[in-house]
Amino acid sequence: MEFRNDLPSPLFSGDSPETVAHEMQEGGLVLYGLSQVYPFNSYSDAIAQEVEKLIDIAKRCGAETISLIPRNDGTCRGNGERQANLRLALREIKPMLANSGMVGLVEPLGFLSSSLRTKEEALNAIEGVNGSAYFKIVHDTFHHHLAQETEFYAEYTGIVHISGVAEPTLAIDQMEDEHRKLVDEQDCLGNIDQINTLIEMGYTGPISMECFSTEIHGLPNIADELGKSLNFVRAACSHEQVV
Repeated sequence: MEFRNDLPSPLFSGDSPETVAHEMQEGGLVLYGLSQVYPFNSYSDAIAQEVEKLIDIAKRCGAETISLIPRNDGTCRGNGERQANLRLALREIKPMLANSGMVGLVEPLGFLSSSLRTKEEALNAIEGVNGSAYFKIVHDTFHHHLAQETEFYAEYTGIVHISGVAEPTLAIDQMEDEHRKLVDEQDCLGNIDQINTLIEMGYTGPISMECFSTEIHGLPNIADELGKSLNFVRAACSHEQVV
């Protein structure tokens, strides 16, 4: 499971991190990640406090990772500027992760408005601050498609986010979070191919469904529909790892 702090309801629906940790354990579930700090690459004292706060909550609820999301408002995108901002943030956050034993998941966003669009640029910065022991990247099938990346970095990937877009006439610059639904046979992002490629390259980590569409959030039978989607992914993937 990966919990988010940017949804309309309070984190953990208002329960304490310790309560969530206990209930997860009782239910046989693993709380892998806690999302998110935004915009982590516009580093400041306030961002530092947000990182420290999220690390504290993550430790109390038993999470293994925290997510770091880049600025996505069309600013700080200049060549040279964005790389310098990213390295500064990673350099400052690294000792916090080292002291806590936590891993930071850096998630490139493929939107044209994003200040960090590609996994390649994220990894260059991570290596530039000697941070490979403390940071991993998120492979999001939607953002991989938007950024038109062709390289896969299974060794450096901490989690895979999957979601489906079923409107084949949408251009890349027209795709928004609202288009992200469950993965099925109508998907035009190549989710199955992306998953298979990552596994063939050695990826063994979690795969998480991340649908932003309010249409999906409002489904009265969302558990059934999620189950159908996951069954489709299992059947379509050519690897036994996808269970």
